[in-house]
Amino acid sequence: MSKDAPMSMPPPQRDGRALPEQGPGDPPAPRASQGSRGSNQAGVRLYNERLILSLIRRHASLPKVEIARLTGLSAQATTVIVNRLEADGLLLKGAPQRGRVGQPTVPFTLNPEGAFSFGLKIGRKSSDLVLIDFCARIRAKISHAHNYPTPAIVTGFARDGVASMMAALAPSQIARIAGLGIAAPFQLWNWVSEVGAPRAIMEQWRDLDIQAKIAPLVPMPVYLCNDATSACAAELTFGKGWHNRDFLYIFIGTFVGGGLVIGGHLFLGRTGNAGAIGSMPMARPQTNGARQQLIRSASIFVLEQKMLAMGRDPAQLWRKSEPWDEANVALDEWIADAASDLAQAIVSANAIVDLEAAVIDAALPAEILARLVAATAAAMAQLDQQGLTPVSLRAGTIGPDARAIGGAALAFLANFAQDREVLFKETPQLQGDIHAEGH
Repeated sequence: MSKDAPMSMPPPQRDGRALPEQGPGDPPAPRASQGSRGSNQAGVRLYNERLILSLIRRHASLPKVEIARLTGLSAQATTVIVNRLEADGLLLKGAPQRGRVGQPTVPFTLNPEGAFSFGLKIGRKSSDLVLIDFCARIRAKISHAHNYPTPAIVTGFARDGVASMMAALAPSQIARIAGLGIAAPFQLWNWVSEVGAPRAIMEQWRDLDIQAKIAPLVPMPVYLCNDATSACAAELTFGKGWHNRDFLYIFIGTFVGGGLVIGGHLFLGRTGNAGAIGSMPMARPQTNGARQQLIRSASIFVLEQKMLAMGRDPAQLWRKSEPWDEANVALDEWIADAASDLAQAIVSANAIVDLEAAVIDAALPAEILARLVAATAAAMAQLDQQGLTPVSLRAGTIGPDARAIGGAALAFLANFAQDREVLFKETPQLQGDIHAEGH
């Protein structure tokens, strides 16, 4: 499955408000309907259900009166939909909240047990599998370290990991599994030398449909998306990304990658390569005189190479549960170089898109990420930005598991989100090799 074209919710209304419904006598509609775009009554009902779920996810809790105000639905229609979602086990009713005047309001929140999803992150150095609940809390997680990924390793890890996690669930929880989402770098075979993998083995990925390979091994629908885009989806859906209408998302893993949000929606571009921040050329020249790409300065594999050149053991970079030794000249140099080029990339992107914000997340300890974000902000302040509206810069809110959580988000986007079209449109087969990025 490829990344798709620019997408947003279809245009029955431009302000995100609800569509008019008939009444409580309507038959229920499947939430994962492929063709519902608000053009018939089932589609209207589906759209409004997803709109309410998305609003409650963003606001954490909402009473019916506030839902009606935000959506434009009548009080009666709001009550019908909320009661239906509560009966379906997707919403929980909270304790009445007494205000100064009038009747107490009853807030509704997402039910963590309402749905579950698996997320599989395929990485250059390790693969992760997470199980999240409807509130995006990680219920279980396993990792598999490898020198480089092979189809056999990844498919076996997915099959066995899903089976072991499902064995620990109650039957009622298994019945609410929405699917498995795969977050994978596109064109895994492109970076053989950087990850030290045998070319013949990495070439196995060239013609492999990993989604089709894993689908028969697990008892649930399987979705696929680029890993950096998945991480961006996690920030937008579960993090603080929704506070910004237009932002550039950057994730720093083994390789740096990115995503782009415009108008509050993921924007994937003509071929699905929008936000390919790692491929952006920098002012810094390579040894052959060519201008290098951001991927060769703001990626963790570059830090690994610096440490090896200085006689330092880089193993700490791949041990997620241990803090890093910050008394490290290689780390200091890497942060300085990465921040300088990240600043150039963000300002350049802002000149094209007129961004509101830039978000940097990473497979880094929180304190290292904070240093990198601060250094990037300082480097941005040194650039000539005349004629540009300043862009705010902040750290991401999901963290090192953003890609795996983003993978799990794919099933929720497909089944419950207002923006299911964002990641699940069919697009023409890409021609040739696009210079892709991954982690």
